[in-house]
Amino acid sequence: MSAPATGPAAAWTLADIPDQTGRTVVVTGPSLGGLGHHTALELARRGARVVLAGRTPAKLDETASAIGTEVPAAALEQLVVDLSDLGSVRRAGAEAARLGPIDVLVNNAGVMGTKRRRTGDGLDLQLATNHFGPFLLTGLLLPQLVASSDATVVTVSSIYHRYAGGAPLSDPTRPSRGLYRTWRVYGQSKLANLLFTAELDRRCRAGGVPVRALAAHPGFAGTHLAANGQYGRSSGGIASVVDAAIRLVSQSAAAGAWPTLMAATADLPGTSYVGPSGPAEFGGTPQVTVGNRASRDPDAARALWELSESTTGITYP
Repeated sequence: MSAPATGPAAAWTLADIPDQTGRTVVVTGPSLGGLGHHTALELARRGARVVLAGRTPAKLDETASAIGTEVPAAALEQLVVDLSDLGSVRRAGAEAARLGPIDVLVNNAGVMGTKRRRTGDGLDLQLATNHFGPFLLTGLLLPQLVASSDATVVTVSSIYHRYAGGAPLSDPTRPSRGLYRTWRVYGQSKLANLLFTAELDRRCRAGGVPVRALAAHPGFAGTHLAANGQYGRSSGGIASVVDAAIRLVSQSAAAGAWPTLMAATADLPGTSYVGPSGPAEFGGTPQVTVGNRASRDPDAARALWELSESTTGITYP
């Protein structure tokens, strides 16, 4: 008998996803062609009941149709939620009660590089969509996650967390003054994802709650996110140029979903962070990686959690 494969020969692939029959998975942000779409597709392909959670029924129908074409027997449901709107998140949390126990929640939805904009709740759009909305949704769904007896929450971060310059711990309802540093704020929202993951897992372990929290990042994946964020669209004029340029030098969205899929289905400990294994973690097969020092600051994680509770009005676990 040959020795077990190790190192690169044992790289994780889609073939390592176990049968998902009988499991319910909620995936936010499943826009057609994006990371969430490909995450949902592969989980449905392996028998999971997949709940597509996004902003509009029309876009959810679009993704459901595409998945159904590839997986005719796919068990798909839909949940309308706009994560930038805390009221919408609360309504979605109430509507989700019909789903019963939830085995996996993938906090994938996000915006990238948007210009200065405050939401109806008085929050920065990037921080609201990428952190505060997912924080609230996770808390609202926690009873259903607990009901599964062995649930996983995967939150999609980014290598951009390294450019945050610190955790977003100031009053989120106070408008920022001066120049709006678009990419720094985006980085802060992605750093928040990692701090949230660490604190959620710590709290669940401390309280004996059967939920593991993990994070993932897609590397440099060819999605419409950057063009949408900068120009409000992915095609037409300069938006088409930017979108095409990103796709030319990046890995596919399908490959970018691999780290999320590994985090959601592999037997990994809580707080694991999964990203591509290639140079600078831009692409390649997924592996367990590590965030920067700021993402591993327990004091910042606790402070952000308390700020998020006061901002969203929910306390958990």
